Amino acid sequence: MSEPTLTVTVAIPTFKRGELLRQTLAGLVHQDYPRELFEILVVDNNSGDDTPEIVATFTNAPHPPRYVLEAQQGANHARNRAIREARGEIIIFGDDDILIDPNWAREMARPFQENPPGRVGAVGGEVIPVFPNSCPPWVAGFHGPQALRPDAGPLRPGQVPMSASLAFLRRTFDEVGYFDTELGRKGGVVFGGDENRAIKRLHKAGYEVWFAPAARALHQMPASRTSFAYVRKHAFDSARSRVVGRVRDDQEEGRSPLGYLLSRLVGNLVKAPAFGLLGGLLYVVGRPSLAKKDLVRAWRACGYLYQITRSLFGKI
Repeated sequence: MSEPTLTVTVAIPTFKRGELLRQTLAGLVHQDYPRELFEILVVDNNSGDDTPEIVATFTNAPHPPRYVLEAQQGANHARNRAIREARGEIIIFGDDDILIDPNWAREMARPFQENPPGRVGAVGGEVIPVFPNSCPPWVAGFHGPQALRPDAGPLRPGQVPMSASLAFLRRTFDEVGYFDTELGRKGGVVFGGDENRAIKRLHKAGYEVWFAPAARALHQMPASRTSFAYVRKHAFDSARSRVVGRVRDDQEEGRSPLGYLLSRLVGNLVKAPAFGLLGGLLYVVGRPSLAKKDLVRAWRACGYLYQITRSLFGKI
């Protein structure tokens, strides 16, 4: 890659994960990117802990981070605050629990730099889950690298890279809108789909969305995120977020979401009891790992049913 010329803001929304944030910042402050073109922005989403003090410990680092407090709860509120605060032409969003190599920012910026200006609207980096406290075998099956393509290049419209390592051309937000604040994590609510609508809007506006496998981020999954209670809740909330995202897409494009809602309602009325019954039987015959997988699937179906019912009555 030629010497970078684009200004970059790395934005890290964070909520009550101080020690993981410390590890993420340890990699960020040593990025191989020209100092005058690079900034780190930590957006504290109302953590109420020692996050400001942790950020302050990096004051004398090669790339010292800038701290901003966003009191309105929600990951997408924090991301939108980052967009308003960012000085860079490129905004790279990273989770507060990723581990990265010194070339991560360069590799994320490369497709923007090496293509005609305005062609690439977003770039997703490879995200690889790692388990510092080990991982139960039944959970491992739910996780793996994105592996959206083996080399750097554009993605198909249906492929959506993860928000844990995702860069945008800053000016596209003025054109296609900011992140949808009805989606994304909000405190203890594990809504997903943060990136889906933003990526869809970019494709619709004619931008390419690229995948950069050389921009690797290790996504830490501590023990708290591999428990049955957490995985079950994540499945429930993720299903809800998919329904909300689809309904909002339909409404934005002038379509009625009724057909989608009714078809999903019927399908999940079958899945919820079927997976629940199967999971219970597997527990009885002494196969707890397989049982947990099916019970998570049952709980995901319950998430669909819960949100479909709410959406039919016009509620989020």
